[in-house]
Amino acid sequence: MELDLQRKMLRDMLLARAFEERVAQEYAQGNIAGFLHLYLGEEAVGVGVLHAAEPVDYVVSTYREHVHALVRGVPANNVMAELFGRKTGCSGGMGGSMHLFDRELLLW
Repeated sequence: MELDLQRKMLRDMLLARAFEERVAQEYAQGNIAGFLHLYLGEEAVGVGVLHAAEPVDYVVSTYREHVHALVRGVPANNVMAELFGRKTGCSGGMGGSMHLFDRELLLW
């Protein structure tokens, strides 16, 4: 595996861990409503699979999809905004933790 790819994957895993830890903190403080399924400890799985997938491959998840969105290029601010139910979220604040979608990233 090339060194650049290893670095990219490590950055993705570190971003995923930091993001999930912050989300857990916000949820515990009552700032995120609804259900929340965290990806803590599973970062390498999502990062590895998504780096092996082709950019045109669709990714569908049932739970714990924050990392999938981040690795696929959805900006962390847009994912976080979605979890807070804000209109600036990747699904307009309507999807929450389990329905992350970014139309801009679709490859037709």
